[in-house]
Amino acid sequence: MSKPRILSGMRPTGRLHLGHLVGALENWVRLQDEYDSFFCIVDWHALTTNYENTGDIRASILDNAMDWLAAGLDPNRSTIFVQSQVKEHAELHLLLSMITPLGWLERVPTYKEQMNELTGRDLHTYGFLGYPLLQGADILIYRANVVPVGEDQVSHIELTREIARRFNNLYGAVLPEPQSLLTKVPKLPGTDGRKMSKSYGNAIALTEKPEIVKQTLKTMVTDPARIRRQDPGNPELCPVGDYHKIFSDEKRNTEVDQGCRSAGIGCIECKMWLFDSLQKTIGPIYERRQEIETRKGDVADILDQGAAKARIVAAETMVQVRDAMKI
Repeated sequence: MSKPRILSGMRPTGRLHLGHLVGALENWVRLQDEYDSFFCIVDWHALTTNYENTGDIRASILDNAMDWLAAGLDPNRSTIFVQSQVKEHAELHLLLSMITPLGWLERVPTYKEQMNELTGRDLHTYGFLGYPLLQGADILIYRANVVPVGEDQVSHIELTREIARRFNNLYGAVLPEPQSLLTKVPKLPGTDGRKMSKSYGNAIALTEKPEIVKQTLKTMVTDPARIRRQDPGNPELCPVGDYHKIFSDEKRNTEVDQGCRSAGIGCIECKMWLFDSLQKTIGPIYERRQEIETRKGDVADILDQGAAKARIVAAETMVQVRDAMKI
């Protein structure tokens, strides 16, 4: 392996939106030239919180894969595959579950946070408790050196390191301990100012038509202090301002800052400036996506070929794991 290896993935739980782009995809596209890159659509993970609603998973897998390709992931430079097509993930997860103390899983911060946030769902299952362990198996099966994550996922990587360390202490040095590759995720709220989420209906999908994007931007909440056109505002307190910081250049951001604070521009004008900036980023993605949709069979082939490459690496790891455990 001439380059260090990375592994990352997303759950196929619906259409991808701008949060996925700035939080992960743009970073993946940059990293695929620096690392031996494995990017996985983690469909088993989708079952951890949505096990009762599985009807859309298959369609979401293909839909997400097309978005990945449209955003710039290249199957000639990255291994792109579906988790469930590599059964070794499940085997390693099972074996690691035999040595992982329950307390390690129960103390993962996101476990309690999601139990409180995802109300109305029965999450008292091993699948939900153990999903960080499955995530660890996803990483360790490819002997990934680093994992690109935001700060909220660092505890998962630390758990993976602890599990690898425990395995190696019990059976010999087989599994490398991965490092976190911290990704600075820009502040990108939903159109209503809350966290961007498909379930809140406040997300802008990557596959949205430009005219729909424009209409959506017109409905975005702004600085509540700007009740009338002549009222000055503060772009630091406005979701539209947050978007400009990510998608607009320095000149436009200066114009937004000065125009908003002096009431020299209205909110609709500011939003249309944002539309122009946003289209420079997502317009080409939308066009590529339209072309990719005409050859869905090729996308399925890419996933099959990626799974075949991933299985080779995963099978090699499992030979070492079984030998070490003498099973």
